[in-house]
Amino acid sequence: MHDCCAHKGKELERLARQADQKRVLVAVLLLNAAMFVAEFGAGIAAGSAALMADSVDMFGDALVYGISLYAISRSDRWKAGVALGKGLLILAFGIGVAVQIGGRLETGAPPSSLLMTVFGTLALAVNLACVRLLWRFRTQDVNMSSVFECSRNDVISNCGVLAAAGAVAATGSPWPDIAIGAVIALIFLRSAVRVIGSALPTLRTA
Repeated sequence: MHDCCAHKGKELERLARQADQKRVLVAVLLLNAAMFVAEFGAGIAAGSAALMADSVDMFGDALVYGISLYAISRSDRWKAGVALGKGLLILAFGIGVAVQIGGRLETGAPPSSLLMTVFGTLALAVNLACVRLLWRFRTQDVNMSSVFECSRNDVISNCGVLAAAGAVAATGSPWPDIAIGAVIALIFLRSAVRVIGSALPTLRTA
């Protein structure tokens, strides 16, 4: 009887944890999807490679959170497979940012530092809220760990956008914007390697 009750208690605890994960993932998905629309439009209007790269990151995260919702109640093997897919997705967006940087090198016009500052600040606030929501789930499994990795990287990217905005305003040059866009691309690539590296051992042993 004691073992049976203990088993039920553990199962209820697991289900409750999954329900909490779902609520948090839905919230951060909606936040990232809304911010993508706003920031991408601002990036086009501002002519900012860094702002557009950051917005594409938001879109990628919204996809990542949707995939993560699907994986919550699946086996460890499923979760590892989804984490691997997210790592490959991050890698693809890193390549996409590099392509955007190439386009900015051809035009050479400085972006609007005001729009970069306003929307970079808004994106930072949204991502800090996402990190706070995800914090207690960051070590529960490889799936939630990779989700937290995405949001943490977003905060770093947002700070980079704001730094680029200040440098563009001070110098009138497009190079700070281009440089930060390149840094964001490197962050994507580093994160992709980490997520893929953590997912592969789990996938092999699950």
